[in-house]
Formats: sequence, structure tokens, C-alpha cells
Amino acid sequence: MNMIKTPDILWTSQDAARATAGDVHPNWTATGVSINTRTLKPGDLFIALQGPNADGHDYVATAFEKGAAAAAVCHRPPVLDPDAPLLVVDDTMQALEALGRAARDRLDHAKVIAVTGSVGKTGTKEALKLVLSAQGKTSASEGSLNNHWGLPLSLSRVPNDADYAVLELGMNHPGELTPLSMMARPHVCVITTIAPAHTEFFANADEIADAKAEIFKGAASGATAVLNRDINEYDRLFDAARAADMGEIVTFGGSIDADFRLIECGLHAEFSDVKAITPLGELRYRLGVPGRHWVMNSLCVLAAVYAAGGNIEQAAATLSELSAPSGRGQRFDIQTKDGSFVLIDESYNASPAAMRAAMAVLGAQTVVNGGRRIAVLGDMLELGDETPDLHSDLSDVLDDNDIDVVFLVGEAMEHLWRALPNNRRGHHSVSSDLIADVLRKAVRPGDVVMVKGSAGVHMGRVVEALKSLNISKHEKGET
Repeated sequence: MNMIKTPDILWTSQDAARATAGDVHPNWTATGVSINTRTLKPGDLFIALQGPNADGHDYVATAFEKGAAAAAVCHRPPVLDPDAPLLVVDDTMQALEALGRAARDRLDHAKVIAVTGSVGKTGTKEALKLVLSAQGKTSASEGSLNNHWGLPLSLSRVPNDADYAVLELGMNHPGELTPLSMMARPHVCVITTIAPAHTEFFANADEIADAKAEIFKGAASGATAVLNRDINEYDRLFDAARAADMGEIVTFGGSIDADFRLIECGLHAEFSDVKAITPLGELRYRLGVPGRHWVMNSLCVLAAVYAAGGNIEQAAATLSELSAPSGRGQRFDIQTKDGSFVLIDESYNASPAAMRAAMAVLGAQTVVNGGRRIAVLGDMLELGDETPDLHSDLSDVLDDNDIDVVFLVGEAMEHLWRALPNNRRGHHSVSSDLIADVLRKAVRPGDVVMVKGSAGVHMGRVVEALKSLNISKHEKGET
């Protein structure tokens, strides 16, 4: 007889009150923490954050209707039952931060791994979650919860008996990573790479590297830095790690000096085969997602596992099970009444480096029966004065990867449109909704369609429009 496992208690009312200096009545226990009633699970402690556009107190009643164990509030909403289980605090955002710090304080034996970088943060974090979950109790940030509220929320969800906690740290301005690092106090600090991103707020790549190096500021004593040996900013990051008294520096890349060094890789349409040299000898493994950028991410993952004291051979074997996170390379076979086409969903976000990596994956796809490689690209945001050149320069990348047709969304993509030859121009629109309507009519059997753009351009709407053409429930890559 199968037994349904009861979720472990994450917070008691007494522990939460002690962490936040709040008041509770009556007593309660929570198995999770939530700030959003749309994703709240029964048993969660709902924290009513107050923001510029919404006040979580307006949703407390909904939280209880959906099974919340308690709510953290600054004041009692008038519609609540007098006996509703509450955690009453002076400031709910400060309470969330306090829960995050308290959760970190009680991680007696866990290895805390913090991941940042210009690109590859979420993919690397998800891969670490996968491989470490096979080696111990592992908690990881959900999605891209990596900012001033996402990190404490992620920490507050870490069980006190976790073996590993994998946390993503993000920023788009100098000074933002320092308080996050000081809250996370990581034992392993991972910087995936430095590349043009958020350049509206940075003068050059060195400034980006300095901002990413803030991850070292709060590192635990004797912590290890994991750095990309191939990038121009390596020496700058190395010096910053040494200045922060990091205990060890482990490197990855194609450089002959890298501790985890790529020897060769076979890049295929849906996976990659990798041969690498590590401090423990040669490793050969299959990676369950395509693209050279994922190969480099996998070396970063193995270096981080090594730094955390995990088993790198087991981790390498587990990487065959890796699938792309939502919006970051998920692959779908779309069945229509006339035939099928392949959809690659890269819609979550975009930077110049990420665009180039995605184009390489599209270029590696085999097309048959008159099919085409189609790139559907939205604006890359926060690039400042470099916006025109960084968009128009993508024309060469399209050419290098034999992309047949390009559909574009946004004002900045006008610069790429002008740089394209006529035979590669599909359609240009200011709206993702409009381009979705065009694509629904233009796509045909045998095509491989890749969709990518910054989150603010809403390229996910294009993905959903193309998925709506599916007449079959079979969607390759979905979990």
C-alpha cells in the first residue's frame, strides 16, 4: 500500500516569531512559505508583502481559502476570522528577510552554493539541483528568485536538515549582490561568465565583473570560488576572490589551465557528448541538452559539485537526465493537421551572448522535407548606447548558423531588420501578439522555430500561440 508522505514542518509559529520579533495567535505550523496566492500550496505561511502596485493584505483571505497555514501581516485585515492564525510584524518585507537569515543560521551541516553570472545562472542552478538531489537532500531557488525578495524567500524555504542549498543571485546594478551574498553566506561562490548584459548601467565588462565579484563579500570562512578560466575578466575575478580571502579557487573552461577542462564535445541536435579532464582524472558523459553553452555550464556544475564535496563522477552521469528549464531551451514537437514542426522555447530572457548561444543550437538542428530554421527574436533590453550595434551585429550570427528566415519584435530589432538581406526577412512588428498572428500562418511542417527575447518583450506569448497549433498531447521536453 502506497503511503502519502506528509510534508515536513518548515516553520513553527514560535520559530517564526523569534526570527521576526513578531506576535502569533493562535499557534500554527507551516510546511512552506509563499508571497503569491496564485502559487500558494496548502500549509504555506503566506507573507503579505506591500508593493507599489499591490498590497498582499488584500489577498490574505484568498490565501486562507487556498489552505494557507498562517499569514504574516502588518495589520489584521478586517474580513478575517478573529481566530485566524497570524504572524503580526511591523514590516512584512523585513519579516521575509529575517526568515531568510534565520533559515541560513540553522543550516548546520548544509553546503550553500550561490550562483551568479551574466548568463547561465538559472540553467546552472537547475543542473546543480538535479545532480545534487541524487546525492543528498537538496533545496534550490525556484525559477529566477534571485533578487532582494527572491533570495530571502528561497532561503526561508530551505529545510534545516538539507545537505545542499543552491541559491541564484542576480543583479543589474552595482552594489546589489553584496547584501544578497551577506544573507546567503555561501560556501561555494559560482560565477558562470561575464558578458554584455544590463550594459545600460555599466560602462564596460570590468564593471560588470566587479559587480559579480560582490558574491565573495559575504562568503563563509574558507569558501571556494568557481570561475570561468576562458573569459577576459578571469584575472580580475581571481584577484577579487583572493582579496576576499576565499579559501580556494576552482576553474573550468577550455583553457589548458582550467581545473575542469573541456577536451572535446560532440554537439547534436538534442544532446551533447563531453570529454573533460578533472582534478580526479578524465570524465566522459552525455549531457541531456544541446549547445556548447550548456557544455560549458556542465563543467561549471561539476566544478561546483567538487567544491561542495560532492561526487563528480555521479554528477556527470546524472547530467544525462538534464532537461532545459522553462523558457530556456525547452523543445516541443508541434503536431498539426498538415504535419509537425519543432519549437524551441528560449523566450525567458535575452542578452547578446545568450542570443548567440541560442542561434548555435538552432543552427545545429536538422531540417527535412523543405523545412526551415526560423529565428523569432525580440528586443534585448537594458543595453544602453550599445543597443543599435548589439542588435545589428546579430546578422552575422544568423548567417554563420544558416538561419533561413527571421521574424522580429520591438523597436531595437529594427536595427537588425535593416542589416538582414531580403531573402532572410520574414516579418517585423512592434508587438509579440502581432508577430504571433503572422507566425501561426507562416510556419509549416518540417520547420524548426526558435523564439527568444528579453522578458519585457513578452516573447512567451509567441511560444503559447505556436503551441496552440498542436493537435496532439505529445510535447517533447515537457515535464
